[in-house]
Amino acid sequence: MRFLITAGPTREPIDPVRYLSNRSSGKMGYALAEAALAGGHEVTLVSGPVDLPAPPEASTRFVETAQEMFAAVEAEIKRAEVLICCAAVADYRVAEIAGEKIKKSGDSLTLTLVPNPDILGSARSVFGFKGFLVGFAAETEHVVAHAHGKLERKGCDLLVANDVSRSDIGFDRDENEVILIWPDRPLETLALRSKSEIARQLIARIEDSLRD
Repeated sequence: MRFLITAGPTREPIDPVRYLSNRSSGKMGYALAEAALAGGHEVTLVSGPVDLPAPPEASTRFVETAQEMFAAVEAEIKRAEVLICCAAVADYRVAEIAGEKIKKSGDSLTLTLVPNPDILGSARSVFGFKGFLVGFAAETEHVVAHAHGKLERKGCDLLVANDVSRSDIGFDRDENEVILIWPDRPLETLALRSKSEIARQLIARIEDSLRD
């Protein structure tokens, strides 16, 4: 099968030296790419800026901003049978990027933010994707309820949720614990284990679902 996977954070510039971003390391998305490759699948990885080596057997496209990631997914999605949106894409960007470094002053600084394009939400409605769609939800409260809502709004076949308020999993860690939320079956928890093992189990669940 042909997998398209997004990974890592995006960076939204404020001026030539500053940007808005988040704590995503890209480890989960890269582990998914490795697991899919190990399963004999073809993988295209769209990666934000991370400090990780690109999987040598994957076709990797590096991007910085959410708009660049949106464009890369749009360009690649027509060939994909499975789309896994694992990247932590910034919801907002600065309305006007300063052409020069903003100098510090005694005054407060106000930034006007505008919404970024919704990559996962565009898969069905904008890109016309008919394949197997997997989304991720990093939540700090009401994890299952928020994830269920996201699953329905985005038209996902599987939503993978994790509680990023915990210090032992998620951002910057090698381990994770996730809840799998399906539209037509009971939720399932993959208890604390390495992100590599979580990735292997997720790819196996996807393979099983497509066989069924």
